[in-house]
Amino acid sequence: MYQVRKPKLSEVVQLKALIDNAVGKDLVLPRTLEELYENVRDFYVYSDEKGLAGCVSLHIDMEDLAEVRTLIVRDDLQRKGIGNMLLHAVLNEARELGIPKVYVLTRCPEFFMKQGFKKTSLEQLPYKIRKDCARCPKYGVTCDEIPMILYLSDNKKEISL
Repeated sequence: MYQVRKPKLSEVVQLKALIDNAVGKDLVLPRTLEELYENVRDFYVYSDEKGLAGCVSLHIDMEDLAEVRTLIVRDDLQRKGIGNMLLHAVLNEARELGIPKVYVLTRCPEFFMKQGFKKTSLEQLPYKIRKDCARCPKYGVTCDEIPMILYLSDNKKEISL
């Protein structure tokens, strides 16, 4: 049975390959092996008989704010509910931790809108701007990611996977 779960350290190289494939399509930011080992506990993965088929991470920014990062589903499994399962895993973790707001920067706003996220502005996320965006060559010029936020206090029920 396939399920969403935490990755094993032995899968980090495979996780990097999954991410690198999405980086090549300009879907997510690159991650080094070192970053992945350091942050492996932030991730959830979905695997099938071919190996890792999807991933997502929850990066805690502050006591009241976390970012959904690196949501990827392998091309052959798109539109089969795996992205929803992965997203729900990190949203449930954020709820368990008592984090009231979760945001994402995305090129797929329709997916996140269906999950209750609302469009916002980067100015509403000053920590993100200082920490990441200010270092990005696309910031302020050609950034095509849409910032979106979900207030978990408005949507209290846990989502089953």
